[in-house]
Amino acid sequence: MTYRAGVIGTGGIAGLGILGLHDEDQIGSEKVRASHAGGYEAADGIELVAAADVDREKLDTFGEAWEIPPERRYDDHRAMLEAEDLDAVSVCTPSLLHAEHVLDAVEVGDPDVVWCEKPIAASVSDAEEMVDACEAADTDLLVNHSFRFSEKIRRLRDAVAEEDLVGNVHSVSVQFRMELMRNATHVFDLLGWLLDADPARVAGHVTGENEAVDALQADRRVDDAGGGGFVVYDDGTFATVDCTVPRDASSMTFQVLGSDGKLYLNNDDAEWRYWALEDGAHVETGHPAVADGWTWAEDYASAFPNAARHVVELLDGTAENRSPGRVAVESLAVIVATYVAHYTASQVDLPLPEPLCDVTVTSW
Repeated sequence: MTYRAGVIGTGGIAGLGILGLHDEDQIGSEKVRASHAGGYEAADGIELVAAADVDREKLDTFGEAWEIPPERRYDDHRAMLEAEDLDAVSVCTPSLLHAEHVLDAVEVGDPDVVWCEKPIAASVSDAEEMVDACEAADTDLLVNHSFRFSEKIRRLRDAVAEEDLVGNVHSVSVQFRMELMRNATHVFDLLGWLLDADPARVAGHVTGENEAVDALQADRRVDDAGGGGFVVYDDGTFATVDCTVPRDASSMTFQVLGSDGKLYLNNDDAEWRYWALEDGAHVETGHPAVADGWTWAEDYASAFPNAARHVVELLDGTAENRSPGRVAVESLAVIVATYVAHYTASQVDLPLPEPLCDVTVTSW
């Protein structure tokens, strides 16, 4: 049996490539592996059969690139959901539209899996509505926090969270390129997963700067901006996050300090290192979990086929959701709390009180 998938939104992450990650001559002219369409093409047992977008030119470019027949290219996503018998739906639209499109997918198309781009939504209340609707419909809401689909990072996470590679984690320091919604969502999701802990308190700073305006050749402004701050987790771990760094100067780095050792992870330079704490001194030590550093060219790109294979596993009923919507709500809540903390010159406790759940932060 081959499952049928459709995509809502046919921009870069759907399969046409993203400025800043891909060469300009690739955009719209080549199949880009690091995408939803690329994931479906690489995975056995599932086929991308339909696409929807309000931008007809973009839709046709996508359709030609990924061999979607003209009669299965829809200007109206609800028309696609009504006409096609889809087992899985990818939502690749701007985050402000995720709630509408996920809710429509569940109501009109009734797929068994919705594979939604990150961040899950633009507000916590929207995200919670999406999660509740999917749970009521018995639909798996899978959020594309791509590090969860990297085998190297899964191995590292198991070593830290389950094998006590560094003992009890005391603190984490993270640096990544701006912006908060577009990029820090990966950081906050990975922190919660790596630590196996929930965020409890947030302080934040927002720069107001957004390089994606130029990188994406955007025609409109959004709230999303560079920023950072600190997060205290419910196990006491203190994490500082700096997402103010321009793209050309950025390295995605994590420094993890624990009771029995420390880690240095640089995902731009593929450099992972581990030191064991021995008799009060840190001694650099080899370990299978840090044998190979993570890379954008291979590990980021392979996350999409891995995620699509996981979609098939969920459809087969042979796996539990690796990146469920309810968990993705937490990383969004940290980002919203960062904005609230900045503009109110305060610290914000999580879970967010109900009025703050409606705070909306627009991005792409």
